[in-house]
Amino acid sequence: MAWGRLCHVERDERARGSGAPPEGPADRGGTSRPAAPTDASPDRPLPLPVKAAETTAERPWPVRHLVPKIADYVARMSPVWVEGQVLNLKRWNNLYFLTLRDVDLDMSLRVTLPARDVAPIVDRLSDGSRIVVHARPRFLERTGDLSFAGDAVRLVGLGELLAQIERLKGVLAAEGLFDEARKVPLPFLPSVVGLVCAQQGDAEHDVVSNARARWPAVRFEIRRVTVQGARAVPEVTAAIRELDADPAVEVVVVARGGGSFEDLLPFSNEALVRAAAACRTPLVSAIGHHLDQPLLDLVADWRASTPTDAAKRVVPDVTAERAGLLQARHRARTALRHRLAREQAGLDALRSRPVLVRPETMLAPHQVRLDGLVGRGRRTTAGLLGEARTEVAALAAQVRALSPAATLDRGYAVVQRADGLVVREPGEVAVDDELAVRVARGRLAARVTRTSA
Repeated sequence: MAWGRLCHVERDERARGSGAPPEGPADRGGTSRPAAPTDASPDRPLPLPVKAAETTAERPWPVRHLVPKIADYVARMSPVWVEGQVLNLKRWNNLYFLTLRDVDLDMSLRVTLPARDVAPIVDRLSDGSRIVVHARPRFLERTGDLSFAGDAVRLVGLGELLAQIERLKGVLAAEGLFDEARKVPLPFLPSVVGLVCAQQGDAEHDVVSNARARWPAVRFEIRRVTVQGARAVPEVTAAIRELDADPAVEVVVVARGGGSFEDLLPFSNEALVRAAAACRTPLVSAIGHHLDQPLLDLVADWRASTPTDAAKRVVPDVTAERAGLLQARHRARTALRHRLAREQAGLDALRSRPVLVRPETMLAPHQVRLDGLVGRGRRTTAGLLGEARTEVAALAAQVRALSPAATLDRGYAVVQRADGLVVREPGEVAVDDELAVRVARGRLAARVTRTSA
């Protein structure tokens, strides 16, 4: 209890005019207790602190002083309706004793109920039942225990549980936790499979034996937990988080193997479902059968109807894979042979054609045409060259007739001075000048010895 609240209780007592400390258990038994001294003296103890905040190691409150204050504070609390799960239900005389445990967390309260209030539901009340109790808190001063004394109780009906699950389902769906886009595919051949299952049950055997029968090399990391009751949610949640943190685990399987609606309630718990949604490792839910669908099935990456179905999904069948491989090899080999035979037949057909048997026949027409063109070209060229030759000879004769060389052929000569000028009259040269005389067949050198007009 908070010390501040106890101080308020003490202040209320003082406001009512109580000059003495509250009565302890011995006082309530009929024996009066002298008031605490108000002043200190060598013969008297120091007075007790008035407030809890004023206590020290040197001036503590005795237990007999604190316990009545706690009892008085608890007695001021109002009755409350509280929901939980029944554990350790027992009857003694006209009372039922039970532990009311929270359905999500590891918290509990002790409750006593009169047998007459439990009688209407006693045939349906057992450990694991969900109930709502109207009770008043009670603090036992002798032992310091807190319990609740109930005066009314009723079972939480199936309809109410379904309504709670449907409301939670709507909230989680609105957050997108059930969307197919966020689900990840399972690995084809995981080397290590994480398994969350009951401490005792067939789910572990079904998953492990069927998986190893299909793929003997598969290894398991198994976390055995409580899969129903108040401990199921924290234990399953912790197991999922532990396996998700293991880098060797490639897929996580949560298996239970069916059960009643009440037995499967932990797998629709919000805390567990959110932990599964946050799991980065692919998660397989194998909780119920075809008609059972807790919320864990909706958030898991794959939903298996049974643990056996989960084993068949997480690992391939080595026999089927080997048979498939052999069949694929046979089909590939057959297809390759058919393709080669088809290509060979096509090649034989092409080679049997006349154009490929005697490829030169394809060039023969072109060769004939080319030979004709070459002959025509040669004849045309020869004719053109003959005409040009005749014309050139005629032109050459004309040029020769007009050329000075023709005059030289008749005995004439051309006289030139040393500077190359043609001498046309004697006055253009002087005695002893060097002259060049050009005749029809060459040149002569001469010197002027005399000139005459």
